[in-house]
Amino acid sequence: MRVILKAVTMALALLSAPAFGQDNVIAATVTDSGDTAWILTSSALVLMMTLPGLALFYGGLVRAKNFLSVLIQIGAITAIVSLLWVMIGYSLAFSSDGGEYIGTLQNFMFNQMFAVREGQSIGELVFGLFQMTFAIITPALIVGAWAERARFGWTIAFSALWSLLVYAPVARWVWGNGFLAADGAIDFAGGIVVHTTAGVSALILAIMLGKRIGFPRTLMLPHSPALTVAGAGLLWVGWFGFNGGSALTASDLGAASAIINTHIAASVAALVWMAIEKVKVGKSTAVGFATGAIAGLATITPAAGVVGPGGAVILGAIAGFACFFAVGFVKGKLQIDDTLDVFAVHGVGGILGSILLAIFASESLGGVGYGDGAGMLSQLWVQLKAVGIVAVFSAVMTLIIGYMVAMILPMRVSQEAERDGLDITSHGERAWDLD
Repeated sequence: MRVILKAVTMALALLSAPAFGQDNVIAATVTDSGDTAWILTSSALVLMMTLPGLALFYGGLVRAKNFLSVLIQIGAITAIVSLLWVMIGYSLAFSSDGGEYIGTLQNFMFNQMFAVREGQSIGELVFGLFQMTFAIITPALIVGAWAERARFGWTIAFSALWSLLVYAPVARWVWGNGFLAADGAIDFAGGIVVHTTAGVSALILAIMLGKRIGFPRTLMLPHSPALTVAGAGLLWVGWFGFNGGSALTASDLGAASAIINTHIAASVAALVWMAIEKVKVGKSTAVGFATGAIAGLATITPAAGVVGPGGAVILGAIAGFACFFAVGFVKGKLQIDDTLDVFAVHGVGGILGSILLAIFASESLGGVGYGDGAGMLSQLWVQLKAVGIVAVFSAVMTLIIGYMVAMILPMRVSQEAERDGLDITSHGERAWDLD
């Protein structure tokens, strides 16, 4: 009897599956339970990266009077982007119909999500859930650029629109069989889609908002390096799902190799960052360790599935060095108050990883390789074009969205509110009762 019921259930599922006309979706429900379990686990890991990982990492870096504001902003962004993703975000990025620039509303409210996309062994609901966690963390990363001075209402409205008008289209172009994918652009887990979009947008917003009161004359130290290290640890572990899950299969050559590369790159970048600190200022710091690790993680993200451990070591070293000096250049030379160094760490790291993967995917370093020298140069050009297009698009759209929302909701808090701290002035609460 049980066998008969199972057969009937499978037959009904096949009959009810939507008959998609596109080649990238097949109307069937043939899934692998192991792969499905891994992607469900990865989804939880990536969500953990945002809450509590990113929240604690950023929260520890701000002054005590703004700690709760960072947590609330990241929490609210998680909620609003999740809702928008289920409603239309996923469909705009991944619907089987539509064009190479944007999808349709075919999957509105996760409708018709009962197929297996070509080349995958997981159901589309699982895929949509996994991709939701990427859509969540990307605008949450930008919080670090406006921390300690942006209004809460503007923050949420901007993030909601940005997720639909910047993130969803770029995800379509790169991961949804869009024009950049057709051109051959490689972005294994988000160097272009996540870190380039968030990093460039963060730089633009930091300029739009202006400097915090006292910057750069006043020393604005992190109020809790311990929380920052704890948050970095959660991000590091969660990144195993971020990059390992992007293989979309639980295999040695997919998930395992991506996780190994991720871990090695983060380790090397953290060591390089601390070594530079020791030479320049005489001490290696906890914040430096945490920031270096995140720089390595951002840099390896687009390349995790195409380089070998040798390439991961080199990319990690480049990340630690380049991102360290990018922080000083942006805040010191350019005098741009990107509060928590989103562009210098995530933007620079993601861009470098996205471009250099064409070189360090060399077979001699254990990578997948691109044939002869001409093939490597060709892929390098493709990567440069993709990064350039996405960077310009993100910058222009961020300007438009930012000012458009500001016409209704002011971008920045008052000077009095900024001096008192956003915890009490915006939310009526304090993170720490020190009385």
